[in-house]
Amino acid sequence: MKLVAQVKLVVTAEQRAALLATLRAANAACDAISEWAWSNHKFKQFDLHHGNYYAVREQFGISSQVAVRCVAKVADAYKLDKVAKRTFKQTGSIAFDCRILRFVPEKSVVSIWTVKGRVAVPYQCGEHQAKLLQTQKGECDLCFVGGQFYLLATCETEELPPSAPNGCIGVDLGIVALATDSEGGQHTGEPIRAVRRRFRSLRKGLQKCGSKSAKRRLQKVRRRESRFAKWVNHGIAKRLVEKAKTLGKALALETLTGIRDRGNGFNREMRWQLGSWGFHQLGLYITYKAQRAGVPVVWVDPAYSSRTCNVCQHCDKANRKSQARFHCQNCGFQANADFNAAVNLKARGEVTHPMASKPS
Repeated sequence: MKLVAQVKLVVTAEQRAALLATLRAANAACDAISEWAWSNHKFKQFDLHHGNYYAVREQFGISSQVAVRCVAKVADAYKLDKVAKRTFKQTGSIAFDCRILRFVPEKSVVSIWTVKGRVAVPYQCGEHQAKLLQTQKGECDLCFVGGQFYLLATCETEELPPSAPNGCIGVDLGIVALATDSEGGQHTGEPIRAVRRRFRSLRKGLQKCGSKSAKRRLQKVRRRESRFAKWVNHGIAKRLVEKAKTLGKALALETLTGIRDRGNGFNREMRWQLGSWGFHQLGLYITYKAQRAGVPVVWVDPAYSSRTCNVCQHCDKANRKSQARFHCQNCGFQANADFNAAVNLKARGEVTHPMASKPS
């Protein structure tokens, strides 16, 4: 399976200038190719290549392989639709392959082509990324984010074949409790909600102030909230997959596609919580970690799982007394509402053929 390793480039002033010049030249070439495509109504990569290859190399001073990657970037941009002419940011990311970029892991250095010649740039990464880089294969994207250069390297990692599961672990996703499993485990969402409330209040105050120092502060704190949420979701996904692997079971996850469309009748606070809920990200993290560990994943319909008693299967809105409390009006069964839903998801997963797949 393919994973992405992110590494940070530690550049000198001269290397920074060379990389910035390369990004600007490549994206200017993309704009020129896009202009040609729009004028000639030709958007396929073959036509773009034969109509622009030599011209952009001569005009922008880029190498042959960078010209090829620029053509591919423009062709990909028009695959979605051809309603509007595509334009590209001056410092937008560009792709490099093995002809114009080479990692030297033993020295933590990457050799990369620039418009000012090849440069050897040191890079920094964690242990996980360093391990992934041992299987680096394919393209790498050079990105300029927040004044820093990063490489996003595509890596081919080993994927274990799914094991034959002995039942399922149902996982109910939520806002108050991010994940509750049918084995009794629960992962609270309060840390993420607290961080989001704090940063929302901070952004509101800084935006209202509007001074230069406030704008600098906004730039400094941006993306902190999303990085924290990613870290929390990675931890939850890791623990769920480890539990399923230890017990020899599959994971039954709920398909929540379109759930935000149901929030139109909610109050403003609830709409904000629903809009910032990272259920899709958590589902993706669980899926790829499960694939690497050989744990089957099955996606099930969650309809009425929070209203249905897992003992007598009585379904009634009145069963859900509150966010946390479930009390069956038929048989009197009481339990945590999220745990009850997770048990129902487990039962639905066990009658569905388990398979490792991505959410729809």
